[in-house]
Amino acid sequence: MHILEGYGYWGMTIAAFLAGSVFPFSSEAVMVSLQIAGLEPWPLFLSASVGNVAGSMFNYYVGRLGRLEWIEKYLHIKREKVLRTQAWMENRGVWMGTLCFLPIIGSALSVAMGYMRANPYKSFVAISIGKTVRYGILLLVTYYIQN
Repeated sequence: MHILEGYGYWGMTIAAFLAGSVFPFSSEAVMVSLQIAGLEPWPLFLSASVGNVAGSMFNYYVGRLGRLEWIEKYLHIKREKVLRTQAWMENRGVWMGTLCFLPIIGSALSVAMGYMRANPYKSFVAISIGKTVRYGILLLVTYYIQN
């Protein structure tokens, strides 16, 4: 984490990408550390949002390849979890992508959206809404705790 903090906004983008994809990483801790270290909130917010959305869209496109073997092997998401998430999402629509910010199921949601071939533009918008709201709330809470 200290290495990423040394890179400032780029470190935030990388941390958020890792956290947004299936790699276990806490971009929230990096964001709070960088905000406390004095980085400006708006560029930090943008860096985190862009990186995290990009991570989820990476998952989406891996899911869109349609190879459950690859999803299990490279993303470490079990076939059953993808299929269960897909079944759950079928009646709820692409706007469930706003929940991709949630720990544990967020990665499976974005992979399932790709696997289902959900509209990529609507998926991008839905994922972006959930991710940016989360980082906005985190920035505000950190700001009010600091002041």
